[in-house]
Amino acid sequence: MNTQVLYVSGTGNTAAVAKEIFQALPSSSKDIQELDHAKNPLSADCYFIGFWANRGTANVEILDFLSELHGKKVALFGTCGMGNSPEYYAEVEKKVRAFLPDDNQYFGSFFCQGKMPIRVREKYESMLGGERAQLATRLIKNFDEALFHPSSEDFRNAASFARTAFKNMEADL
Repeated sequence: MNTQVLYVSGTGNTAAVAKEIFQALPSSSKDIQELDHAKNPLSADCYFIGFWANRGTANVEILDFLSELHGKKVALFGTCGMGNSPEYYAEVEKKVRAFLPDDNQYFGSFFCQGKMPIRVREKYESMLGGERAQLATRLIKNFDEALFHPSSEDFRNAASFARTAFKNMEADL
């Protein structure tokens, strides 16, 4: 099976997870590319498609690419600065998966938290003196926790997800 790991990474978090997924794939016929620089991105049989979540969804390039896929085996992965929450990850997956046409086979998703740019923390800090001070305090706490992600455990979990998804893709030939 020809397998492609394609991704968009805003700060490097998703790129790091993409590399772990790529290394975990046992296929000898595999490639990894940033979506913006991909040559023949529609030529693979299987895809691991990665993105960073922004406001609970993927960027337009990923959503457009997903909508162009037909008859493929697809798994999603992503990084999210906000939350280390399975419920949030499920919402992101649902929104993004909606762009994948029904003639594809879907093999699940993997998400983990990722660090955010310092300007995000500065925005939260500017909210501390106002009506939204409690929210700002929670957002700053989340920001600080995200600094340690993706972690080595996140990378191990991403690799495990990739191996399992790939095995299921192969079994479904």
